Amino acid sequence: MRTTALRRVVAVVPLALLGLLAPSPSGAAGAPAAAATPVAPAAAVPGAAEPTGTVTWTVQPATADGPDGRVSLRHVLDPGATVEDHVTVTNFGDRAATFVVSAGDGTVSDGGDFDVLPGDGSPQDGGAWVRLTPPEGVQADAAGRLTLTLEPTAAVTIPLTITVPADARPGDHPAGVVAELVDDDAGVRLEARVGTRVHLRVAGDIAAGVVADDVRARWEPSWNPFTPGTVHVSYVVRNAGDVRLGARSTARLAGPFGAGAATRTSEVREVLPGRSAAVSAAVPVWPLLRASGRVAVTPLVVGADVVDVPLDDTSVAVAVWTPPWAQLLLLLVLAGAVLLAVRLRRRSARRVQEQIDAALAAAGVAREPAPDASTTGTHGA
Repeated sequence: MRTTALRRVVAVVPLALLGLLAPSPSGAAGAPAAAATPVAPAAAVPGAAEPTGTVTWTVQPATADGPDGRVSLRHVLDPGATVEDHVTVTNFGDRAATFVVSAGDGTVSDGGDFDVLPGDGSPQDGGAWVRLTPPEGVQADAAGRLTLTLEPTAAVTIPLTITVPADARPGDHPAGVVAELVDDDAGVRLEARVGTRVHLRVAGDIAAGVVADDVRARWEPSWNPFTPGTVHVSYVVRNAGDVRLGARSTARLAGPFGAGAATRTSEVREVLPGRSAAVSAAVPVWPLLRASGRVAVTPLVVGADVVDVPLDDTSVAVAVWTPPWAQLLLLLVLAGAVLLAVRLRRRSARRVQEQIDAALAAAGVAREPAPDASTTGTHGA
């Protein structure tokens, strides 16, 4: 949240339901592409005026007649091809609201949710191929964005045209269409957006694969000598192909000769082409001086996507020193205890002997000298 002297409050709502569960290529019916998202009323801001109502809205795939039940817009196109489609923006709120509708490039957040890059920048990929056609009475600005004012329960269907450049790279080019609420009521501006995902794939020869990059390992010993320490393995899963993929990665480490092997498995739901997702794994490892192993990555097809090229597993070696500090400390303590016990025993024996000598002296009994090994032995006749 950021504020200015004009009490401008910005609340960004992530596009959590933008077709994350990929539909079949035919566009099977399912949940709406972007669920209606309520906006916090102005009264949530200290000192703000009482709200005049709440706004709940949605953006859904549609035909010219309205929403058609698809989860997202999905098209496979040849380079240079064009296709037409529609989205419907509906205001389910109890008051009129103004929305800015735009298309943008798709991205995946650190949390794994699909989103559309902010509309204040020019799209550079699939979002730039989507052109919205203004409905009657609406004008588009220089960036192609539409500003709509909808009465309560009103809806408007917006035609759009997707044109693939002739030199477009084969593969996936994610995009989305979003409707952003612009609410200046009572001097408080709330900005939030929901939208629908646009799956764009350019036909042609593609490559598909995911790899682990920038693999790092850090040893964290346990100060309990009877439990293993932890190797923290961090890396990024990079999509090295042309289509979106998920990934299952496994970090496996073991001591010399495979002793004490342990594994940790992680999954990444979706990595877009050319993008990466950070992964970390805590692997329990016994301190056998050095641990080594591999980080293996298995590519996964997302949803009902079709990937008709081989998907090969990849792996990267990893190694780390695992000095047994706690165990060495325990050995030092045990060795010190043994030395101390021997020393105390000798001291105790010496004190007992001194007491015996003192008692003999008090009784007038001379202590026999200890036999001298140099004077003992058998003498010849």
